[in-house]
Amino acid sequence: MALFKNVIETIQMIEKEKLDIRTITMGISLLDCVDSDGAKARQKIYDKITTCAQNLVKEGERIETELGIPIVNKRISVTPISLIAGASNDSDYIEFAKTLDKAASQVGVNFIGGYSALCPKGFTNGDLRTIQSIPEALATTEKVCASVNLGSSQTGINMDAVRLMGEIIKKTAYNTRQDDSIGCAKLVVFCNAVEDNPFMAGAFHGVGEPDKVIHVGVSGPGVVKTALEKCHNASFDEMAEIIKKTAFKITRAGQLVGTTVSKRLGVPFGILDLSLAPTPSVGDSVARILEEMGLEHAGAPGTTAALAMLNDAVKKGGIMASTSVGGLSGAFIPVSEDEGMIESAEIGAITLEKLEAMTCVCSVGLDMIAIPGDTPATTISGIIADEAAIGMVNHKTTAVRLIPVYGKTVGDRAEFGGLLGYAPIMKVNPYSCDHFINRSGKIPPPVHSFKN
Repeated sequence: MALFKNVIETIQMIEKEKLDIRTITMGISLLDCVDSDGAKARQKIYDKITTCAQNLVKEGERIETELGIPIVNKRISVTPISLIAGASNDSDYIEFAKTLDKAASQVGVNFIGGYSALCPKGFTNGDLRTIQSIPEALATTEKVCASVNLGSSQTGINMDAVRLMGEIIKKTAYNTRQDDSIGCAKLVVFCNAVEDNPFMAGAFHGVGEPDKVIHVGVSGPGVVKTALEKCHNASFDEMAEIIKKTAFKITRAGQLVGTTVSKRLGVPFGILDLSLAPTPSVGDSVARILEEMGLEHAGAPGTTAALAMLNDAVKKGGIMASTSVGGLSGAFIPVSEDEGMIESAEIGAITLEKLEAMTCVCSVGLDMIAIPGDTPATTISGIIADEAAIGMVNHKTTAVRLIPVYGKTVGDRAEFGGLLGYAPIMKVNPYSCDHFINRSGKIPPPVHSFKN
């Protein structure tokens, strides 16, 4: 009887509450593709990706049919290209981006992440060339995603990289201006980036990872909201318990898919990232969970506290269901990908400053936020610096994915399509931080032994 009840419950979560496996991501090491001859390195990269991932999409679709659980995306993450291309004699890395794109298209995945640079303490030549090539790389490829990690709690924040990334984001926006600057939706700036993140656009395959590995990203905001709807007058303790139990059930579904994919492909199972990742579809929103907890709209006073409780309860429930919980795990708050957040932004209930406060307690950071196209590069850098500081001091991953939509301003809307959704252009603080950003050097790491 209990088994029958669990089956019925799972079917309902899938059909009515939008439970899905958001992604199965194969991480692939490219360290053995290094070659001083760039052309040879690229051929090795193409051959390895197309060999390792040749059955990823087919097996994903097969398991989706067998288990009846939707698997929305099949993706690949690779070793940061700055490490691989940096070992070659090439000075222009665009062909590496095109090779990744070609390989991703060949195996049929949605995205490939790892056009990345890791520079929390400073730049190598490979880091600089990778970063400087990002605007063209994202404008000339379809499936490639880029990321830059420019700070950590151990090393501080590389402010030269912060300044540079403001300029790179502006150039990327201009290069993809015909499509509402969508290139910026495939570019993430991190502090404390993790090596096993399955979610795009920030996924890359860390150097500490195995040669090949399968990571799974699970999502189910609608499931959590539905569970809370049944206990409308619950206390805070009761709400936390409901969220934990629901997260446990969601995680078990992800564990089943991950271990099955791993076995079928003969690739080790890495981590299960239990992140409440919303979509623009009605019924699949983190903002609506916060409203169900008692807020009139996401952004109202109490939002940060509600999100902190939600994030913590999701992690606790997930950890009880799997020994492999990792990645970012928690709650995402991307504006354009969450219909409730979109509404809150449109009516002015939530602001950029409130979103920044919320990132202190959620999984990542300022995500998929459309801002005026004429926002200065230094202002974007200032926002990156603020977010990196939150991550550095609090020992958590923070990220920025801002989209300065070329030719648009507050009151306009940017259309990205698909899971990326759409977003109102949000107001940015108009006051300058030019002098601060144009200083050189780095912000030192915090003292770890004396915290308050």
